[in-house]
Amino acid sequence: MVKGRVWKFGDNINTDEIIPARYLNTSEPAELAAHLMEDADPDFPVKVSPGDVIVGGENFGCGSSREHAPIAIKAAGVSCVIAKSFARIFFRNAINIGLPIVVAVDAVDGIEQGHSVDIDLDAGRIRNLDTGEEFSFPAFPGELQGIISEGGLMNYVKKSLTQGN
Repeated sequence: MVKGRVWKFGDNINTDEIIPARYLNTSEPAELAAHLMEDADPDFPVKVSPGDVIVGGENFGCGSSREHAPIAIKAAGVSCVIAKSFARIFFRNAINIGLPIVVAVDAVDGIEQGHSVDIDLDAGRIRNLDTGEEFSFPAFPGELQGIISEGGLMNYVKKSLTQGN
């Protein structure tokens, strides 16, 4: 279960808006988090709090294949990203690092900046705590849930290997 305050962005948020290219000389998660979304909202890195949720429109994470973008989001403490759709490489990179991302068109339309939501990733349910409205989304298959719950693909593989699976 994830619960947080919503930060809402529009369509086609690209990886340069998520983490500007001028900061790609590092792969240090905390340094990347310090510049998260600053070109879209200069104060965002200081306003976002652990547990908060980013809501985007269509094609969230488009642009480059850099992993820096989902790393910056996760390092800033964002608990989940909800969007109408994700760029495929961003989707894969987010799952690989254990960042929960959810495709939920109705939720994006029914959630506003500053609302609070809780998200049940296992049940495929988002509840807007301000309006009481609920939205559903397809829950991830077991393996993807395992990758997210273990904090990323590498942790999932290590655990699987040590358990002999």
